[in-house]
Amino acid sequence: MSLRTGTASRGRAGTVLGVDSGGSGLRVALAPADGGGSALIWSSPVPVGTGGRGIDAPDLLDRVLPAARRLLHEAGSPGCDAVCVGAAGMTTLGDDLHAVLPGVLRAELGARRLALASDAVTAYAGALGQRPGVVVAAGTGVIALGTSLGPEGRWRRADGWGHLLGDCGGGAWIGRAGLEAAMRAFDGRVGGSPALLARLEAVFGPACGLPGKLYPRPDRPAVLASFAPEVGRCAADDPVASGILREAARHLAAAAAAACPSAMGPSSLGPSATGPGAAPEVALTGGLFRMGEALLSPVQEELQKQLPRARLTTSQGDPLTGALRVATALAEDTLALPVDGALLRVVR
Repeated sequence: MSLRTGTASRGRAGTVLGVDSGGSGLRVALAPADGGGSALIWSSPVPVGTGGRGIDAPDLLDRVLPAARRLLHEAGSPGCDAVCVGAAGMTTLGDDLHAVLPGVLRAELGARRLALASDAVTAYAGALGQRPGVVVAAGTGVIALGTSLGPEGRWRRADGWGHLLGDCGGGAWIGRAGLEAAMRAFDGRVGGSPALLARLEAVFGPACGLPGKLYPRPDRPAVLASFAPEVGRCAADDPVASGILREAARHLAAAAAAACPSAMGPSSLGPSATGPGAAPEVALTGGLFRMGEALLSPVQEELQKQLPRARLTTSQGDPLTGALRVATALAEDTLALPVDGALLRVVR
């Protein structure tokens, strides 16, 4: 675990706390409630466990509370004005968190307001803040989330259904497609890639031993996703790898199109973005896009085809940034993102 210290947090009268819980670990950040200055950040690479009631609330609290107290002490703050907990699986595995967290965080940290959010919502807030648009968050899996904001605003979600039912174009999807192409080459079947076969054997050993290494693993999606960068490295010289990334790009653009708030109605983007020339903002976020131009270039081409009016914009921050933004908006009573009880629940 690690603690990273900002430069302007100490001595502030009010603070907000953001929590980002996902498959790659747990992070906690404390920042001034007025939105100025830097944040104090604690992190651990060990993810929060799951149990019979879904995400394990005692496990999360046993780690978040000591980290939060340490950050509050470092900042010279007696407690938090607001807290936002963003977690992967909040909508389907968050029963324990919904039942336990509000009372404990209020009692232990003095939090007056609390938001429990899907990590897709905190990814959205990190990437676009409180502007209308759509965010495609892609790592091991994929989810696209869009909203129009305003009085009639609601969330529009596409994919995020896991590697067996969806997550099309994500890291596990790309890795599985690459490994399949490698095994086709191993067998001598049509559509195989000798280049990907060479990378498979460099990473996993003999191809014939891959099933025994892959199928018993409880973290199969992560193992599949670990091969996605190898597909990206081969794409420049291997047409099979390049074709996999083009197909992934089509899936990612299709998710963006399905979640785009412009599909909600002619005036759904708000008064400043209505009419035939409305250009919805689309932001890409997540570790998959670190693959670079091998994936970004075909994604941009597909977005032009499937969302020709969309304006691709740079993601402003990550899900931890988004959790802090939601907490700050709660503290200032300026939260504009849709509160629906599922993707985003607020306890006052």
